[in-house]
Amino acid sequence: MAILSAENLRYSYDKKSVALDGITMSVEEGEYIAVIGHNGSGKSTLAKLFNGILKPESGKIIVDGLEATDKKSLFEIRKKVGVVFQNPDNQLVASIVEDDVAFGPENLGVKRKEIGERIDFALKAVGMEEFRKSSPTRLSGGQKQRIAIAGVLAIKPKILILDESTAMLDPIGRKEILSVIEKLNKEQGVTVIAITHYMEEVISADRVFVLDDGKIALTGTPREIFREKEYIKSIGLELPTASYIASKLVEKGLLEKGEYLTEEELLEGLCK
Repeated sequence: MAILSAENLRYSYDKKSVALDGITMSVEEGEYIAVIGHNGSGKSTLAKLFNGILKPESGKIIVDGLEATDKKSLFEIRKKVGVVFQNPDNQLVASIVEDDVAFGPENLGVKRKEIGERIDFALKAVGMEEFRKSSPTRLSGGQKQRIAIAGVLAIKPKILILDESTAMLDPIGRKEILSVIEKLNKEQGVTVIAITHYMEEVISADRVFVLDDGKIALTGTPREIFREKEYIKSIGLELPTASYIASKLVEKGLLEKGEYLTEEELLEGLCK
């Protein structure tokens, strides 16, 4: 059953610039969706529409049975859809980690006892329990992003949208955050929509949507999407690292032709 759907969605920032043009898509409950595309393709606009931050010019968005264009539904929709943005510093509001995580539930009017339980749940989910009394300013970029995610999780959303949430992190930080997100999806059943330009983050998704100039250009599993190598490169995106290395090795005759998405698959191919 679709927990989120969009029908013929259109949005423009001005008359000359169409950000989204006729987007129709659906996301099933518990799915891990990746949205990729070049800069300006409409990815972040889509995230803001799903959360009700922006209102579409035309089209329909349904979130867990609620119409997103209905102002009366916005409060409930923002409880159901949590968004983690690129810069964690823009989402951290308190001087102590536990106060930051409590900010969302407090604004929703959650009772004090339950807020404590939600803080415990959220910090445990992102592996940051020991930093409960710490100052966010003393944390690394990856740790700050974990706290930003915990703050969203404390609202207990059904859908977690990550809008380029790892863009400011180093490879180790990105890997840590990706591990947290996969765990939330598999163990907590959180529906995940990951907007990213790091192709390694796409491999774990159930389905991928490729945006190009405000339209859905491709959709399919990661393996299906990365078969379209020439198109992916033509819109300014890269292949996963393992796929790129494999293609070079194949060109030099050092590796048999095949599909190599992960390091494990590449190593297996090299050992044959």
